[in-house]
Amino acid sequence: MHSLSRRTFIQKSSALGLGLSLTNYISFAEAKAEGKRVGIIGLDTSHSIAFVKALNADQPDPVYDGYRAVAAYPYGSKDIESSAKRIPGYIEEVKKMGVEIAGSIKDLLSKVDVVLLETNDGRLHREQAIEVLKAGKRVFIDKPVAASLSDTLAIYQAAEKYKIPIFSASSLRYIKGADAIDKSKVTGADTYSPAALEKTHPDLFWYGIHGVETLFTVMGTGCKSVTRVNTPNTDIVVGLWEDGRTGTFRGTRTGKHDYGGTVYTVNGNKILGPYGGYEPLLVDIIKYFKTGEVPVTPKETIEIYAFMEAADESKRQGGKSVTLESVLSKVKK
Repeated sequence: MHSLSRRTFIQKSSALGLGLSLTNYISFAEAKAEGKRVGIIGLDTSHSIAFVKALNADQPDPVYDGYRAVAAYPYGSKDIESSAKRIPGYIEEVKKMGVEIAGSIKDLLSKVDVVLLETNDGRLHREQAIEVLKAGKRVFIDKPVAASLSDTLAIYQAAEKYKIPIFSASSLRYIKGADAIDKSKVTGADTYSPAALEKTHPDLFWYGIHGVETLFTVMGTGCKSVTRVNTPNTDIVVGLWEDGRTGTFRGTRTGKHDYGGTVYTVNGNKILGPYGGYEPLLVDIIKYFKTGEVPVTPKETIEIYAFMEAADESKRQGGKSVTLESVLSKVKK
């Protein structure tokens, strides 16, 4: 049956109330034919469920252009309890939305065209991402890119080697108000987010990445050095940019958490927030899958992780100023 006539049949079937199973089946068949089969690595995060619900909805938003989640490899964190305990329930949840469970990443890659690497545990990202890149498939890597600056660099080096551009971002890059900021008018910014700790990851790599990425979204690249002030309940990281501007990230560990910030511009102060959900990020992921063009450059992503590594080094040195160049040089050696 020609794709146009299939769509016509779907519309008529839906109107007659003939059920959703055939509709879903045909949609998946079209996704396969058009190279729009999405695979997921890692069912240990709510991000995976949010993306599947959006892509596999009964009537998905046309902006997703027919991309469908068809298969998932669940693992995933095995020793981070808050993540690992989600996996059994999330397996059952995505199966109800038509997603096949693969027994390995190799098995998954044989069934899909593009990949969402959602594993919550950044320690696994290097090995998982490189396997996808070797297969020649585009991959979105959810935060964190990796659990270390060295692994982050290795992933981007592999992307260059296999000539597959990769895209990574926190959904907080799309916080309300950020898209209206003209970076050329920004004189400084303060952002904040939760910064809960996870013993398997460097301090800011686990949760603080959200607010740090918001900071870079409005400030742009060019951070030269950072100084970190650490208290039992809050992290404050002050970054000095090459042009003399200052950007501050505040991460909270206790009390009521929220996301947001203030951007200082030549035209007045702009407020960021509230959080805008996963959909704006997913729109950019689909654009990347379609075109191979990344909305966030490797330079910016690497600088974000160097900023966080330098913040950890500043903490180790009792709050001394640490340059991003110094931590990058150390890792490269």
